[in-house]
Amino acid sequence: MNRNQGSNGKGKASGRGSGNTRKTSYARGNAPIKKSAPAQKKPSNPDEIRLNKYVANSGMCSRREADVHIATGLVSVNGKVITEMGHKVKIGDEVRYDGARINPEKKAYVLLNKPKGFATTTSEGKGRTVMDLVANATSSRIKPIGRLGRNSKGLLLFTNDDTIVDKFTNSKQGVPRLFHIELNKNLKLEDLKKIQGGFKVEGKLIAVEEISYIDGASKKEIGLKIKNTGNTILRTIFDYLKYEIVSLDCVAIGPLTKKDIPRGSWKHLTEQELNNLKML
Repeated sequence: MNRNQGSNGKGKASGRGSGNTRKTSYARGNAPIKKSAPAQKKPSNPDEIRLNKYVANSGMCSRREADVHIATGLVSVNGKVITEMGHKVKIGDEVRYDGARINPEKKAYVLLNKPKGFATTTSEGKGRTVMDLVANATSSRIKPIGRLGRNSKGLLLFTNDDTIVDKFTNSKQGVPRLFHIELNKNLKLEDLKKIQGGFKVEGKLIAVEEISYIDGASKKEIGLKIKNTGNTILRTIFDYLKYEIVSLDCVAIGPLTKKDIPRGSWKHLTEQELNNLKML
């Protein structure tokens, strides 16, 4: 029996010596490599942002410096100090750096010359609002400072800068607003002087910064300056003195005027206008 025959006498081809194609061997070291499935990334939430980026975007410092400030406990989110690297927050969260609230959005300052028929509100379902008029002004989430009644007109400032908002709403400082008011009848001189001196309504002192007749107009038209952010005080004054307000127009806010802003239009404050406002 030759060595190429099996013990049963029948020829059996060898893997090496035959002309047959050798089949794949799955001996150790030749097993096919199994490809592992790619790791599934957790979908990112577009409404969330890393805390260090939030702080850096606010203009306080760089992202690397923000990491240091976070680690040392200088940053809080919704009243809780956060020291965890990679912590994520939502844009609407209250984030404070060293006690002061910060905002990651670009600061925006929009001055609107409001027409009649628009409510000063950010709420939906109120019909036409001033937010409709400034919808295309900026991608930052601006809000009006103070308010003008639906049938009032004139200047209204919008911003997302809490420092400017605080300047307007600070009861000791405030920002003066000048109104052109038309009444249903001539304002008596004695009533004008009463308004100048201040008086009490239901125990509350009602005072204005300035009041005067308008040159070249009837005694129905007056200029009146107040530092209040709303115009309720004006209604209170003239209701008490038995006058009706026919027209109410805010013609100036501090150094800002309606010049070159048609009714229903808006503009961004220039750097100089913003600086003038901050200096009040």
